[in-house]
Amino acid sequence: MTVTLSLLFVGGVLFSAGAVLMLTRALTRILVGAVIMGNGVNVLILSTAGRAGQPALAHPGADLSRITDPLPQVMVLTAIVITLALTAFMLAMAYRSWQLTGSDEVRDDIEDRRVALRGEEAAERARLQDEYWKRRRQQLSAVPERGAVADRRRLTRVRAEYLRSRFRLRRRLRAARARQARAANLSGDLWDNVLGEDR
Repeated sequence: MTVTLSLLFVGGVLFSAGAVLMLTRALTRILVGAVIMGNGVNVLILSTAGRAGQPALAHPGADLSRITDPLPQVMVLTAIVITLALTAFMLAMAYRSWQLTGSDEVRDDIEDRRVALRGEEAAERARLQDEYWKRRRQQLSAVPERGAVADRRRLTRVRAEYLRSRFRLRRRLRAARARQARAANLSGDLWDNVLGEDR
């Protein structure tokens, strides 16, 4: 295996291990994953430089074909500084979370849940309206000429079923919002606690 292939393999393994760690909920694992992924990216950038050669100093008499490309090394130095800053920031976040809650678990945001429920409600409402109009078209096409009264009765039944399903959906959404509000009141909002003491 050549040097470049071995660097590509090591960089891919480091990058994938860091990505797996960053998908967890604990801030310390996310921090370790970010550091490992940063090192994997640095190794992948270094693998683009090719084989090792002479230092990148263009002095008289230097063989320019044997000089190493300095650009990947400069990019790796910059990436190391950025990874150090990100590590310091995430360490501060994990320490502050541990101070306030006693754990470094990242919790779901209540506002995100509300937005998701709002989207589900709109999708369910659109689906119910589509079903209503589909049934209405089917019933109108199936009604004989004599049946204006039967048509009105069927339309009333379909409308009542549609309104009942909308009522059930609203009741379920209200119950979910009430559960979320109770959970928010019991656990407290982490960012209100974080910003509350520093204001």
